[in-house]
Amino acid sequence: MAALPLATAELCDANAHLIMNGELRALQPVFQVYGRRQVFAGPIVTLKVYEDNVLVREFLEEKGQGRVLVVDGGGSLRCAILGGNPVQQAQNNGWAGIVVNGCIRDVDEINGCDIGVRALNSHPMKANKKGIGEKHVPVTIAGTRICDGEWLYADTDGILISRTELTV
Repeated sequence: MAALPLATAELCDANAHLIMNGELRALQPVFQVYGRRQVFAGPIVTLKVYEDNVLVREFLEEKGQGRVLVVDGGGSLRCAILGGNPVQQAQNNGWAGIVVNGCIRDVDEINGCDIGVRALNSHPMKANKKGIGEKHVPVTIAGTRICDGEWLYADTDGILISRTELTV
């Protein structure tokens, strides 16, 4: 079930105790905003790949059920690991959003989709297709460790990670 989008600043203000004990963390502000849905939230599914997008596509072919796919692409700026077709499929399959520690391409197409996407930047070259990576593993991106099943909240102020679903 997708969380109702909440403002990240309000979540921080209302949950200072969770920030103090490490249960609520903010990602470093390194991501560009893409997609029509600027505010999104949901339970996290993690994926770790490097310059390979086979597993990314496989995940987004599944029903999203309001989840957010967090892809640790190793911070690579050498190719795109997400493009317009998989994002269109993610939108149609009910994913709330996708956060990529790497690059995307087909930016105009992605910006037309009703889904939230965050990535380091765009790149015209496509990724490898070897199917190498790890699913449902802890990843560390933008200075924060993120685990499968945690909650992500994103808006134009930034991205928060919480151990549990939050309310204001």
